[in-house]
Parts: sequence; C-alpha cells; structure tokens
Amino acid sequence: MSSSGTLESKPETAESHNEQDHAEANHDHQHGPVLNPDCTRELVIDVPADEVAAAFRKVAANYRKYAKIPGFRAGKVPESIIRRRFAADIRKEVIDSLLPQRFNSSVAELNIRPVGQPQVTELTVEDGTPLHVKAVFEYLPAFSIEGYKDVKVDKPSVDVTEEEFQHELAHLRESRATIEPVEEDRPLADGDWAEISYKGQIQRASAGAPSLDAPPEPEPAESTPASPEPIGGENTLVEIGGKDTVEAFTTALRGRRPGQELKLEVIYPADYAESKLAGKTVAYDIEVKAIKKRTLPELNDDFAKELGRYESYADLEKSVRDYLAARKRRSVEAETRDRLFAAMSEKFTFPVPESLVQDQIDTRLERGLRALAAQGMQPDQMRKLDFARLRAAQRDSAVTEVKSHILLDRIAGEENITVSDEDLDRELQIVSIQSREPLDALKVRLTKDGGLARIREQLRRDKTASILYERLPA
Repeated sequence: MSSSGTLESKPETAESHNEQDHAEANHDHQHGPVLNPDCTRELVIDVPADEVAAAFRKVAANYRKYAKIPGFRAGKVPESIIRRRFAADIRKEVIDSLLPQRFNSSVAELNIRPVGQPQVTELTVEDGTPLHVKAVFEYLPAFSIEGYKDVKVDKPSVDVTEEEFQHELAHLRESRATIEPVEEDRPLADGDWAEISYKGQIQRASAGAPSLDAPPEPEPAESTPASPEPIGGENTLVEIGGKDTVEAFTTALRGRRPGQELKLEVIYPADYAESKLAGKTVAYDIEVKAIKKRTLPELNDDFAKELGRYESYADLEKSVRDYLAARKRRSVEAETRDRLFAAMSEKFTFPVPESLVQDQIDTRLERGLRALAAQGMQPDQMRKLDFARLRAAQRDSAVTEVKSHILLDRIAGEENITVSDEDLDRELQIVSIQSREPLDALKVRLTKDGGLARIREQLRRDKTASILYERLPA
C-alpha cells in the first residue's frame, strides 16, 4: 500500500510507464485532488524566522558558488543578484530542506500511516519571516479485523468432470476437422456444408408510401445516395443449419443440389455482427457448386501424434486432464477469493482513502490501454477516448480492489506473512521474460522508481490470499 507521506513530488508507479506502446497517446486522465473526509487529517507546521533565514542563506551561498553569470567570475557573483536571478529555485529548495522532515515527524506523532501525496492548502515562505504551511492528507484507517478467520464462503470442487473433459476433447477434434466432398447424388441436408458462389446487392431503404394528397417532392440531386457496394464471394462454405449461419440461407439452401441457381433476399437484424450489413436488406444471386461434409478425426494414437508432442492417446488424455485441472483450479480459486473478500468487506467496514482508489483506477486504465495498443489501437484513436467516462466505469471495481488490498495487508501483518528474496527473484525473472527486459536492467529500474517494493507488496498479498483460500473447508 502506497504510503508516500512527504511534501515531495510523487514518483511514477512501476506500471505507469513500464511500456511505451501507448505513451504517445498523451491521454489526459489525471484525477483531481479529491480526498475522503472520513480518513483525512490536517497538519499545520510553523518554522521560526531565524531558521528560515538560515536556510535562505545556505541555499543562496550554494547557488553563488556554482552559478555562471556573464560578467562575473565563478563564485564572485553578488548574493543580491543570485537571489534575484534564482528566486523561484532558491525558494523551492528552502521549502524542500525545511518541510519534509518536519512533516514526517509530525505525522509520526499522530501514530497514523499517510497515503498518497499531502495537499498544501496554505503556504507562506519569505526570507526573514516564519514559514507557515497547512496541509491535508489521507491515512489508512484503523479498524478491527477480529474474527477474520471465521469468515467463510463456499469452496467449490476443483475436480474436472467427465463432461468438462469430453467438451475439451470435442473442441480438439473440431480444430482438426476436415471438409471433404460428398460424392453421392443427393440434395443438401442439415449438417452439410454448401460450397456456393454468390453476389449480393444492398437494397436502398424505402422512402415510405407517397401521399395521396400531393405528388412527392423530388429529391435534390446532391442527396441521391451512391450505388451500394456489391457483395460477393467464390467457393464460400455455408453450414446448413449451423449456429452461425443466417437462417434465411439455411432455409433457401436446404434441399438444393449442385448446379442449381437461386435468388434470395435477406433482412439482417440491426445488431448483426458485420456492421455494413446490420439493419440492411440484401438481394443475393446464388449458385450451388458442391456439397461437402465435415469429418472429425478418430480419437486414437495417430490423432495424438498429429497434435505434435504426444506418443499415444493416453499421453494426450493425461495432458488434457492436467491442463483442465490447472485451469479450473485457477478459475475456482480466483472466484472464491473474490467472494471471500466481498464477505470480509461486508463484515469489516472502513473508509477507503480516495487517493488509493484513484491510483487503482490509473493502474486499471494503464493496463487497459496497453491491451488496446497491443491489439493495434493507434495513439490518435486513444486521444479520442472519453477518459472521464472510463474512469467512472472503473470506480466500483477499484474501490473493491483497494478494500481487498487493505484487508490483505492487515491480515498479513497479523500473521507475520513475509516474502523472501528468493520469491521476489522468481517473480522478477518472470517479469523480465514477459517484458523482454534484461534482468539486471529491470532490477535497476524498479529499484530506482520504487517498483521492487510494490512487487514485494503484491506478492505478500497473493501469498496471504492463498493461505486464506486453503483454510476454507472443502
């Protein structure tokens, strides 16, 4: 959990610019300075005038030592000129030298853990006068987790059923099915594949019935729509009665024979997957070329060897069962964890710092944008996204995740759960492979931006969640 309790600038998160695939989009989805009043504190810090004056003198002297100003030798620039020339920089360094340590000490006295960045609401700093600052910040709320071990949810079986196994085998067979011509002289029937050639023309929409009171007004020449683009295909396969086949094609082709020609008009629904046909009426000219049959391979040793790395069907069966077991175990565990922490969040109510929620929304958006970039979305397309709407859509999930993180951190502390250096190294090796970044370079970068601590923190949460899951009764 982030706990940056200083008045200094906040470092980037490990995920925020880990990849450059969408950085050029320059999307503006930064959140504003909204805090949750239920876990916000105000802090006032005053620094005596003599300490402020001493800090100004020290910083100005350092600038004087190294500043290069035309007409003056290094180290000989009058202090008055230094203070005028570098006034803003000197003021910032004075603030940075006086405030962070005092802020952290004041927060430590309150015995609370700040999160996010403090927001300065008042600031007065001038040479020779007291420094005054007022800041507000969020903190992790204190609440009891007594009885967390008693929170239970159903833990479904992770055993693979025979039905699930057979379904996966059917999927494998489908992926290796072949389409063979039907030699016998017969009409098309359900289950057959018709090989057709076709041409289609999108029909213009009707303008409505003409009025009986007056002749219709002629349309302006410039409003006449262009002739619709013709649609066509050669040697296209259509499954008769198939779940993905438009019903009108099945009805028209059923009972037809190779060599026959027919005309067909299809009215596509408004939600049809192919946008250029959605809601349109298309007139088709179709020729049936051949009847074909889809043939599934036999489940035997030859089939197993055809898949690549199996010596026998028994090897294939074991591999499929192991794969299904691992997949089901991951799915069941993830779903059960979600239900467990939903139950815990209901039992242990506490205010959630808004800064953590916004950070989690940022993380979710960054992850989503990387996925869109990987799918081919261009930066100019990303700039057109409605980030305010996207942020709002992510909020509920972000709040749920932050609550789970806070609970997991509290439970991990209660049970002294830790992550070893070996666990961290294994995770870094995986990240290195996935990001194609050399391991040593990855470690340097993550050490610099605080990413190592965040990864260790997440591994600790995952370890805690796994322990809680394993404790649930089967």
